[in-house]
Amino acid sequence: MTLLLGFGAVNTGNNLLYLVVSVLLGFMAISGVMGKRNMDRLEVEVEFPDEIYAGHRTLVKLRLHNRRRYFPAFLVQVSLGEGSVTFPLVHPGDSESLACPARFVRRGSQELEEVVIRSIFPINFFARYKRRSPEQTLTVFPAPQACRDALQGDGLQRAIDGETSGKGFEGDIERIGEYHGTEPPRLIHWKLSARQDQLKVKELSRPQNVPLWLDPEQLPGGSLERRLGCAAYLINRAFHGGQPVGLQIGPRRLGPGTGRSHKLMLLYELADYGRH
Repeated sequence: MTLLLGFGAVNTGNNLLYLVVSVLLGFMAISGVMGKRNMDRLEVEVEFPDEIYAGHRTLVKLRLHNRRRYFPAFLVQVSLGEGSVTFPLVHPGDSESLACPARFVRRGSQELEEVVIRSIFPINFFARYKRRSPEQTLTVFPAPQACRDALQGDGLQRAIDGETSGKGFEGDIERIGEYHGTEPPRLIHWKLSARQDQLKVKELSRPQNVPLWLDPEQLPGGSLERRLGCAAYLINRAFHGGQPVGLQIGPRRLGPGTGRSHKLMLLYELADYGRH
């Protein structure tokens, strides 16, 4: 538009058009100078949550630092992957934080992708960009995949010392199942068996203090990713129930334990399993 008005002013010699073009050029010059200064000495820091699962949307904290001494930063947009947030104002020498949605597709330890800093300040004549590659790494855990039946099958939930355990013989009733001939008589549901004319048994949950041993290679799933997802699901489920969990990773054995730090240790092991 400014160029068209400029050509029109030259061709017609109209002083009013010259004045309008001068004002527009002045706005463009001011916009360019102020926009450049607005982007100077800005730094972005990314803070990740403790648990990030592959393919699941999460929230990361983007912290924008204004390292200038005198000039505030206005209308700064920071983008990470598909997500972005806008900082309306960051005072000189100060920093602001906002939560940004993010999604990481693959599991394992990985370098953080580039962060884009963008601003249309002051009057949206120009949009300035800066690309930054923070030297940060993050670990993405396998996406949990429900596999409740893994706790019912022989050999899928196994103790490393050679003792296999699926259904428990203590605890709360989880469901009513078929009688296979190996269950103790006290688990037979006699009333229901009489009504249905076949033996039914009560399937009980395992006591919470009995360790749950997991070996990703023994869990159900047609691929390694599905088996790791099943392991992540069972670890989270046991953690919420207060049950100790142990993990067999190849030749290594991680003893059973509880607590958030132990849970994260197991998930970190799953994150890089089979990648090297």
